[in-house]
Amino acid sequence: MSTHPSWDPEQYRRYADERSRPFFELVGRVGAERPDRVVDLGCGDGALTATLAARWPGALVEGVDRSPEMIARAEPRTIPGRLRFVRADVRDWRPDAPVDVVVSNAALQWVPEHGERLTDWVVALAPGGWLAFQVPGNDRAPSHTILEELRVAPPWRERLAAAAPGPRVLEPREYLDRLADLDCTVDAWETTYLHVLRGTDAVLEWIKGSALRPVLTALAGRERDAFLTEYAALLREAYPARASGTVMPFRRLFVVARRPANGRAPGSRACA
Repeated sequence: MSTHPSWDPEQYRRYADERSRPFFELVGRVGAERPDRVVDLGCGDGALTATLAARWPGALVEGVDRSPEMIARAEPRTIPGRLRFVRADVRDWRPDAPVDVVVSNAALQWVPEHGERLTDWVVALAPGGWLAFQVPGNDRAPSHTILEELRVAPPWRERLAAAAPGPRVLEPREYLDRLADLDCTVDAWETTYLHVLRGTDAVLEWIKGSALRPVLTALAGRERDAFLTEYAALLREAYPARASGTVMPFRRLFVVARRPANGRAPGSRACA
């Protein structure tokens, strides 16, 4: 049985406006004018990938995602010769030619040791190419700490041993330093959004579309219902509902790096 979490495109899209805003703020800092090849790593249902094809109509844009559910939702957006989607693990992605822009929105947190993979992704860029990614930095928020405390507590510890949270993301300064050591020009920042979510158990519904996926994959039937009931009650205490909605602070980390245009291999130094 696969330990990879399954993905529900409809659940993920439930808060599409809030989830898409960081994407546009990220790619807004990418200064590529006429790229030939653009890749979106962890493209999901392809809705945001399609906006890259609209922004750069002269480019071949490729969306890559491991989830068969997401790729099935993305494929109808295909534009022959301009926009295509490939089912593949981001960890195995290797382009067959240099890429001008690599974008990844809220995906690298699922990639083990992704900080060590930065060199691979920079090497994949054409000289002057851009690497832009955004990852959630919310692992110390109540939504996540409660989930982890519940996951390792009886009676869930053994049942959810394989549903551990994704790899730890780095701090913006760590990403900046690693990419600067590869001779990239780097812009790194963080933003905490105050999302006002409406509906019953709104924070739970948000988490169902992302961090809760490993648990939902591991549990079924009454066990899943029991876990969600317990988790929802704890979330209601941590995030009290108001008449205007439930406020959920959400921290995100952004990095935009540009490979030198002089053609040197990343990390190499000119001789004195």
